[in-house]
Amino acid sequence: MHSIQSTILRAVRASSVALAALAMTAPLAAQTATPAKAGQAPVTRAAGAQTDAVARPWSGIGRPATRSEIQAWDIDVRADLKGLPPGKGSVDDGLKIWEAKCESCHGTFGESNEVFTPIVGGTSADDIRTGRVANLKRPDFPQRTTMMKLSQISTLWDYINRAMPWNEPKSLKPDEVYAVTAYILNLAEVVPNDFVLSDKNMAQVQERLPNRHGKVMHQGMWSVAGKPDVQGDACLSNCQLALDVRSILPEYARNAHGNLAEQTRPVGPTRGADTTQPALREPLAAAAAARTVSAAPVVADASRGPSALARESNCLACHATASRMVGPSFREVAERYRGDGKAESLLAARIKGGAQGIWGPIPMPPHPNLSDDDARSLVRWILGGAS
Repeated sequence: MHSIQSTILRAVRASSVALAALAMTAPLAAQTATPAKAGQAPVTRAAGAQTDAVARPWSGIGRPATRSEIQAWDIDVRADLKGLPPGKGSVDDGLKIWEAKCESCHGTFGESNEVFTPIVGGTSADDIRTGRVANLKRPDFPQRTTMMKLSQISTLWDYINRAMPWNEPKSLKPDEVYAVTAYILNLAEVVPNDFVLSDKNMAQVQERLPNRHGKVMHQGMWSVAGKPDVQGDACLSNCQLALDVRSILPEYARNAHGNLAEQTRPVGPTRGADTTQPALREPLAAAAAARTVSAAPVVADASRGPSALARESNCLACHATASRMVGPSFREVAERYRGDGKAESLLAARIKGGAQGIWGPIPMPPHPNLSDDDARSLVRWILGGAS
């Protein structure tokens, strides 16, 4: 048996050597002739061209990217401002763009807390002077805004350029991005009302950011020297039974966007905490309390009207009154179902049970905790113009 295996192995090796030799000598083989047209000399080509195509099947696929194609993707702006395109935009122009494309989510003055965390607020003239935001050290300060945390102006410009507006990212031209950035900086009193921001003066504006010196480097996240953050020793005996909470929701952020228990849908293992109440320090008791709170139907204060119900039910995370976001605007919905006598019951059922495909591929998740009356109240408000 051993001799048979050795013979087969030698044969395989010999075949491999022969194939390798053929592949190496093929490009040097005699040329083959292509039939010539009348009155022309025969056209020849190297026989190795076909062999190269077999050896490198990807060689005929695609083409090198052009300079303009690379530039279309290479849009990042670094901390040293390399990558900034030439352009400029004034605070006044930024105000016009803001009102048309940004206000519905962020408020007229960047202070809105209904959809996203406020952009402006919490900074002072003294912060601009020192480069450190004093309110970041206050555990009782109610909110952390974008301008409180921003340490690099390039980050603000780059994010607006690639991700905004929410419903149409990358649609702003460079001059419009400069203008919107200038407007935000003006709201934070970093630049004056008549300021024109450009690629030429961005570095000077960087030196006025309220939190430009507020960055902290956590060496444990990057350094590979010394003791690792996580040990590999398994707990096999004398294991701790008490839970040690290492991550909590800070007091200033607990109720920043309304009661999480009312906004979390009953899907999956997690439940939102009742952020209208003080934090429970015992983890197991907190989990049980969260389950109890989230199991109850969402009940809105009737005196506040359906707009409050829409906010508490998290509708405004995907919908706006006049402009399309993740889903259609309320006015689009009202226009589509105008005059439809069955619209109220149809839309109320979709709000409670969820829907997909009516306005696009993104599904609207169900809201089973809403009562029938609340769902119909929302629909009547939407069909009436959501005002």
